[in-house]
Amino acid sequence: MHSLSKCKSRACGPTAPVPTCATETGRRSGGGQNVEPKPRAVPRGRPPSPPPQETFAHAAADDASPSFPRPPRLPRSPSEPAMAASRPLPLRLAVPLALALLLALALVADFLRASSSSRRISARTAKGKRAKAVERAVGHLNATYADLPAPRWDWEEMPAAPVPRLDGAAVQIGDLLYVFAGYGSLDHVHSYVDVYNFTSNTWTERFHMPKEMAHSHLGMVSDGRYVYAVSGQYGPQCRASINRNFVLDTETKEWRELPPLPLPRYAPATQLWRGRLHVMGGGKEDRHEPGLEHWSLAVKDGEALENEWRAEVPIPRGGPHRACVVANDKLFVIGGQEGDFMAKPGSPIFKCVRRHEVVYGDVYMLDDGSKWKQVSPMPKPDSHIEFAWVVVNNSIVIVGGTTEKHPITKKMILVGEVFRFDLETMTWSVIGRMPFRIKTALAGYWQGWLYFTSGQRDRGPDNPGPKKVVGSMWRTRLHL
Repeated sequence: MHSLSKCKSRACGPTAPVPTCATETGRRSGGGQNVEPKPRAVPRGRPPSPPPQETFAHAAADDASPSFPRPPRLPRSPSEPAMAASRPLPLRLAVPLALALLLALALVADFLRASSSSRRISARTAKGKRAKAVERAVGHLNATYADLPAPRWDWEEMPAAPVPRLDGAAVQIGDLLYVFAGYGSLDHVHSYVDVYNFTSNTWTERFHMPKEMAHSHLGMVSDGRYVYAVSGQYGPQCRASINRNFVLDTETKEWRELPPLPLPRYAPATQLWRGRLHVMGGGKEDRHEPGLEHWSLAVKDGEALENEWRAEVPIPRGGPHRACVVANDKLFVIGGQEGDFMAKPGSPIFKCVRRHEVVYGDVYMLDDGSKWKQVSPMPKPDSHIEFAWVVVNNSIVIVGGTTEKHPITKKMILVGEVFRFDLETMTWSVIGRMPFRIKTALAGYWQGWLYFTSGQRDRGPDNPGPKKVVGSMWRTRLHL
């Protein structure tokens, strides 16, 4: 066993011989058999000597420290070369390497910057191409999308109103056009009445409205002397509607108050029919939700004959900005929309924000008071026409308005056609074109002349979007 241990020791040491244990043992025994040699005798009182290779490796150490022999030296681990390589580089090598590294980083950064710039340029180029394509499409649609073929009319510009107006109201009594309220701008509303004389073609008079009366989006109608003003929006921007109603005696310029509506309404359809003041549709108090309710109140000579409004048959489709006309003892409600601008939540000034709107050209007729009938729709959807109509030669004539949103820009499209509804055939036609597209125009007719004033006009012949609020007055010969 001693020879086997000694053989293992030589095999593991750094100077171990190559021959195997069996070969060495066989040479010592003189034969080929593996014979275990006898153990070497150790003198008494003396420790055994270390193996020869260990004694050789540490001979100098033993001579220097006879009392504390050093432990055997461990073999070098594989990590020692890496440890040697981690020593600091000489300065003459470190500086060039650092400079080379900085140069490489600069080149990489420059490449990335150039790539990013190239991507931005490409993105801008692509965006520019898309914008030009949209612009070409919009330009084409601006000129052709909403406009219907119509003959050109010769229009004559007349004296402008004292102030521009949007969403005002108007009634005609004889040769006088009474123009009420309206926005001067979204932040300013009018609280007075201007009067235009069709005979002299001049603005002749102004007087104030009651302080409690609505400033825009009124329902309004006249019996030839008295003007009935119903509900509407009180204040600028997109404030809520009110339910207070007033009547004006145009001869004395005196105002009276009528019983309030059951609920506030915004731009309701309003007419006098068979001795009763009818109010229907419009927008609810938030301006956006369409109302379907229909109420009536018995009135005579500017006074209410009842203390409360009576519920009537609801209109099939609600909403504001509709023409409401009585002709041939029939009540017509024409065009309009569902939805409108609303006040921004939390806004202290009730700032207007856009909401989804649906403009339609539906026409409803009430002839017996019990059931609405739907008749031929307008040539295209039309809204903001509540005072943009006149009745001439058994026809209803309507000017301007707004139609469906632009399919690309989703912005409002103004209307520049003049429409005619033949009350005998119950059919529509496009009979002329206005000098420009306009909404909430206030129309009148006198001795063969068709007039309109105020409203919001377009941006130009090829751009039907709304822009400037105007007070201009125009007229043209109307041949039906």
